[in-house]
This record gives sequence, C-alpha cells and structure tokens, in this order.
Amino acid sequence: MIGERTNVAGSPKFAKLVKEGKYEEAVSVARQQVENGANVIDICMDEGMIDGVAAMTRYLQLLGSEPEVAKVPFMVDSSKWEVIEAGLKCLQGKGIVNSISLKEGEEKFRQNAAAVLKYGAAVVVMAFDEQGQAATYEEKIRICERAYRILVDEVGFPPEDIIFDPNILTVATGMEEHNNYAVDFINATRWIKANLRHAKVSGGVSNISFSFRGNNKVREAMHSAFLYHAISAGMDMGIVNAGMLEVYEEIEPELKMLVEDVLLNRRPDATERLVDHGEKLKNVGQIVSEKKAEEWRAGAVEERLSHALVRGIDSYIEIDTEEARIKLGRPLLVIEGPLMAGMSVVGDLFGAGKMFLPQVVKSARVMKKAVAHLTPFMEAEKAAMEAAGLVVKAQGKIILATVKGDVHDIGKNIVGVVLACNNYEVIDMGVMVSCEKILERAKAEKADLIGLSGLITPSLDEMVHVAKEMERQGFKLPLLVGGATTSRAHTAVKIAPHYSEPVIHVLDASRAVPVTTSLLSDDGKAEFVLRHRADYEAIRKKHSAPKQKTIALETARARHTPIEWRCEDLPAPEFIGIRVLDNFPLDMLREYIDWSPFFHTWGMKGIYPRIFDHEEQGAEARKLFADGNALLDVIIEKNLIVARGVYGLFPANAVGDDIELYADDTRDEVLERFHFLRQQANREGNEPCRSLADFIAPKETKLRDHIGAFAVTSGIGLKELCDGFRAENDDYNAIMAEALADRLAEAFAECLHKRVRDEWTYGLAEDLSPAELIRETYRGIRPAPGYPACPDHTEKGTLWRLLNVQANTGMLITESFAMWPGSSVSGIYFAHPESRYFSLGKIDRDQVDDYHERKGMSVEEVERWLGPNLNYDPAE
Repeated sequence: MIGERTNVAGSPKFAKLVKEGKYEEAVSVARQQVENGANVIDICMDEGMIDGVAAMTRYLQLLGSEPEVAKVPFMVDSSKWEVIEAGLKCLQGKGIVNSISLKEGEEKFRQNAAAVLKYGAAVVVMAFDEQGQAATYEEKIRICERAYRILVDEVGFPPEDIIFDPNILTVATGMEEHNNYAVDFINATRWIKANLRHAKVSGGVSNISFSFRGNNKVREAMHSAFLYHAISAGMDMGIVNAGMLEVYEEIEPELKMLVEDVLLNRRPDATERLVDHGEKLKNVGQIVSEKKAEEWRAGAVEERLSHALVRGIDSYIEIDTEEARIKLGRPLLVIEGPLMAGMSVVGDLFGAGKMFLPQVVKSARVMKKAVAHLTPFMEAEKAAMEAAGLVVKAQGKIILATVKGDVHDIGKNIVGVVLACNNYEVIDMGVMVSCEKILERAKAEKADLIGLSGLITPSLDEMVHVAKEMERQGFKLPLLVGGATTSRAHTAVKIAPHYSEPVIHVLDASRAVPVTTSLLSDDGKAEFVLRHRADYEAIRKKHSAPKQKTIALETARARHTPIEWRCEDLPAPEFIGIRVLDNFPLDMLREYIDWSPFFHTWGMKGIYPRIFDHEEQGAEARKLFADGNALLDVIIEKNLIVARGVYGLFPANAVGDDIELYADDTRDEVLERFHFLRQQANREGNEPCRSLADFIAPKETKLRDHIGAFAVTSGIGLKELCDGFRAENDDYNAIMAEALADRLAEAFAECLHKRVRDEWTYGLAEDLSPAELIRETYRGIRPAPGYPACPDHTEKGTLWRLLNVQANTGMLITESFAMWPGSSVSGIYFAHPESRYFSLGKIDRDQVDDYHERKGMSVEEVERWLGPNLNYDPAE
C-alpha cells in the first residue's frame, strides 16, 4: 500500500503546509500514513506555486531523520525530471521513481531509465507511449512489453526493479467504452506477471471509483473489491489512503454484488443499479436488532460452535459443547469435528487478512474453554491419556522461548496463541531461557521446530549461539527467529550461516502460520527452503558491499553540535539527589497513556483515536479499546498490579564524550560517569556529528549543569495476574493485561517526566497537557540506554548503581541488561533547549578502540554490545 497523502495534488492539507513552509508539520502527514499501514510513501511537490526542487529536497531531508517514517521506502513522484533527480539525491536507501514512460519517445525514455539506474532506484513505468495513454487490454500489454524489452535488453535495468502502472481508469461513467476498464487492468496485470519476468504491477486505486466521489461507502467498497480481484491477478502495490479501506469479506452482500457487477462488467445495467443503491446508502444506517443478533442460536449445534469460535463468543460455549458431546457420543469427536472445523475457519480468515489478531485470540479463549469442559470426560474415557493429548493429533510440535538475558515475551505469547489456533502443539518455555534448556526440551519433546524471541540487541548474539549449538549437536529442525531487534538481514548474515538447516526470520504473528506450515509440509518444504535460501544469499551478497562512508573520530568530535553555552540556559533543579515513588496511583497514570502502541501490539495499524474511523477495523478497535479499559478499571480498582519508580537529579558536566555526575554542587566527588558514542557518518556540508555528551556543559566552561535519571515499572504483580488468566484458559485477558502494563509503564515515564520538568523549574512555564507530552512537544529529551542515541545497553548498569534501583523498586536487570519486570522503562533526562532525538548510526574501529578504554571493557565486549552499529565485521 503506497500512501498518497504526501502528494500536494491529492491532499489540500499537505499542500497548504508545504506552501506555508511548515515542513516539520508536513512530516506528521507522512508519519500518519505509515502508522495507518502504508508500506511506501509517495511524495509529490508538483504545483505551480511551489519550487519543486527545493521542496522535495527539504522534505526528504526531514523525513530521513524520522525513524518511524524512514523505515519505509520513498516514492519520488513528479512530472519534472529535475524534481525527481533532486529527490533521488536525498534518498538514504533504495527509492522508487514515479514515473517514466515512452510518451516522449524511446531516446528520452532510455536517458531517464539510465539515470534512475545510476541512482540505484526502482522505477514506475506508466503505460503511455507516443500515441497516448493505454486504455484497452491490448494497448496496455503492447506498451508494457515494449518498455520492458528496452529497459531489460538495452538499458540493463534489473527486471525486479520495474513496476508497471497499466492505468487504473474510472468505470461507471455512463460511457459504454469505459465499462471494461477494470477488467482490462486486471487481465493486463495477469499477462504482465506471466510474461514479463520479475516485473511488478501498481496503480492509483482511487481512480476506479471517481464516478462516485462524495459517496465514501460505495467508493471504499469498490476499492476493496477491485483490490481483491487485482491482487489475485498479481497486483503488487497500489496508491491508496491506507487508513480508509473496507474489508472485502465484510462488504454488505448486496453492495458487494452490485460493485462487482460494475467492476467485472457483468451486466449492461450494472452502473444504474449501483447508482440507485448508492443513493439509498447515503442516508440509511444499518440497524441490527437483538433478535437478529441472536438468530445464530437457532442453528444446529455444529453451526453454533463454529459461529462462537469465529466470533469469539464464550457465553454459551459450555452448553453447546455439552450438547455436541451428547449428540456425537464421544468428547474426542467434538474436538476433532466441529471445534477443529471452526478453528480452521478462524485460521483461514486470519491468513487471508479477514480477521484481526484480537478476534483470533478471543477465538482461542473460546476453544480452550470448550476443551476444558471436555477434559474430565476425556480423562474418564481414557485415564491414561495425558492432557497434551486431548486434542486431535497436532500438525507439529513447536518449542517457543525468549532467549537468555531477555524478559519481554508479549509478541511470543501472541505467536503461540495463533499457532495453537491452527492446530500446532506449542510448548512455551517463557523468558530468560538458556540455550541448554531450549535444546534439552526440544530433544525431550521430539519437537518439529524451535522458535526464538528477543527484544534487546544482546539477544541477537544469544540467537547466534543457539544456532551454533544446534549445528554442533546435529539438530535437523528448522529454527524460527523473531522479535523487535531481529531482521531478515541479521538472520541471513549473522545466524543462518552457522546452522545448516533452515533459519527463517518471522516478522510478526500473521507470518508465523504460513512459514511454519511450509516448513512442516511434505510437499511444499523443499521449494520453500530453496526460495528462502536464495533470498538470504542475495541479502548476504548485498551486505558484503562497501560499507557506509564514515569520518575519523577526531574529525567527528571537531564537528560536535555547536552550542553557545550560557548560564541562563542551565536551570537549577529544586533538589539534588534521589526520590522513590512506591505504589504510584494507577488512575493518575491513565491520562498519560499513549493508546496507539496498544493497538499495534494487537497487530492493528493506525493511530489513536483516528483508528476508530476505519469502518471495519474501527469497529474491532472500539471493541478492543472497550475491553482494555474494562480490564484497566478492574486492575485499578483492585490494585492488581503495582507501579514503582525512582528518579534523581544530579550536578553534571561533560568530559569529552563522557558525562560526570557529582554528589553535590561542589563537584568534588564523582558519583558515576555516563559513556556516550558519537555519530561518524560522513555528512554533506556542515551537519554536526552529534553525541548526547554535546548537550551537557563541558567541564572547562565552569558552568553548573545538571542531568536526571529514572527507572519505573508497572509490572509488579503482572505475572501472577496473567498466570491467573491462563489458568482459566483466558489468553485474551492475559495478553490484554501485558499490553496494558506496557502502556502504564510508558505512561509512568511520561507522568514522571512532567514532574521532573517542574521540579527542574524549566517545565513550569510550558503547561503541557498529557497529549502534548506524548507528542514530545517540549524542550529537552529523555533517551534510554539501548536505543538509537545511546545503543549500549550496559549503561543501564550505571543507572542501576546511581539510583540504587533494585533496592528502591525491586526492578532487576538481567545479564544482558534487560529490565525485569518487562513492563519497565528507564532513561536519562537532558534539559538543554538544543538537545534533540537522533540515531547514532554506524561507527568505525577507531571509536570502538576509544570507547573500550573509557568503559574499561575489552574490545570484544564493546563489539558484542554495539554489533548492529559497527561499520566493520569484527570477524574480518
């Protein structure tokens, strides 16, 4: 899905911001598109009153420093070549040019294609030539084949970097010659995928429904139905508003039929019929009576069980399960029959993107309650049968574990539930599990597959160790890798080479089932493994390309952040020392919750509260929000989890790239020292090479600066709460509790940040609301060790000593410096007005040599903790 709102022609709001020079605000438009599910951002500055070259350059430079936006590719969109070229010069990674075509002849086409190739971008090729725009199927395939042959055979363009746009044109215009436009696009797409090897297909989806502008209900249904058929034909990407797509399976049946009559040109009066129905939809709401809502209760018991599983309804599950047991005669037949049939429907709908993750977890809860009801009957029928054998023979047995030193497992828990829903036997070993225990359990259980999870950077090394041990001990099982810090690139380059069996990176829960099914399939495994090994080999070759350009450490230090140090910019705090917060009121934290990541935990794209606006996802999001708040009410009322924290403010000065913290304002006694790293990227112009040490006054200035530190948790009692839910077969509320605890921990950090800013005096004049704090519209920063500005997790050890965190809160850090409980946050407060969030990027060996001496660690230890940031391979 290519986000369309960063196009001045398509978004009046975006165009207004660009014209007024409010580029920082315009960045939020791109961020919203990514949060709403866009996989690529289309950026267009083509407008008569805008300097396209300057605007494109400025905007892309800003986007490049926004981690949440820069993680997706940028599509540089313009009809002017100089604007496209300006954009290409600003792209950090592989971009896409939109577009080139044959409308100005072959020579111009070759020149533009060669330039795009030089910049290393992919390209959208419009189905235009000297005769005009391709409208019919025959014209589309003729022009696309001609362009493909020139690009591949003459220019040497990689075919996998060619994206054809065969023109999505408007249907239902009243003109008969337009009636087959959607069919022509779909058929052309199918032909391109079959005949133009590796090429991709894109299109502007909103064009299809332009005749119905003003009727969003019809337009969204048309977009969804069109995409359903076009994707089936091979369409790879489309320019859409990613937050406004109807779910195909949930389109009202009559509307779907009428829409598809138009799109597929199935009858001559299709347009008139859709127009008539569309008029009715404008003012008529859908009312579902209680009677209709309960109509499913009148069906056969098998139908009722399937409905309850798909809808996640547990109100009648024990009654219906008992009725099915009496009807079928044996409890095992109930499990093997209607229950597994219902869960198969759930798995199919989720795999097809027609169910959301919260719904799947609710289905699992219903299934577990049904099995729990049948368990005593099963045991009486066959006393020797163990609890694990209660269900029909599993498709496979899977060991899941969060690796040693790491504590966060909410993502792993969700993967486990989804796999169990698809009839896999899942053995979840929990958190902080050593390699020895994982492999011993895999042997004892005769597992078919091992899945490893990790949240923090050191977990990557532990996964490498597990892979090496599996190879040494002769394992023949596939190994799955997942978690926040993992990636396809790291898996391919660092883990897979150490183990001869398949090693697969799994991005999220929705990918777990198809990957697992492929790996355990007798028919499809060989092809799947062959394909993924070829992909990983390509990634390794790409990784072996020349490293990022960096500058020497001394040069980088000379280009530090330029700050004119003034006493008036250094506020003095009300107190110096440490303060402890025990049993902090949860209801006070509630107003500081940022709900957007709550929905992301459940696999739902979008930001709060706009996520509620999407018709289908919005309905499920509202249910999820209501469930979350209902449980939060109970947690607060009964004090089921406890929030604790500790924070402190200390005199401080920078000494090189370190920061010294003092016991008092005499600055004679050094309490601790924070060690920071410096950017070494070879930036153009005079852009600084920043370090967090830049934002504390250097010792030689004699100025009295200060720094803050904190550690908070909302996870005390969480394990007991979740264990209680799981004992009742309620994975849904167990995962919900974990998600809420994570949100409360972040809310605690925000709430405490406000208090610290006030006690440090500079925040008193800001008068920021909780929402403004969440958006970080304030002076200063609160970076955390292990994150982009200071990626060394071992600095948490300094925090723990400085604040005596364990004694004051009960929070622990593992050998890999993960915080326990998992729902915890820690960090450092900087108050200087010029401090800002940034990413360290790649560093060279000269900085590692300097850093290991400052830290008192070996070079090998430093390389271990900073692995992803190294601009060299330690093995070489």
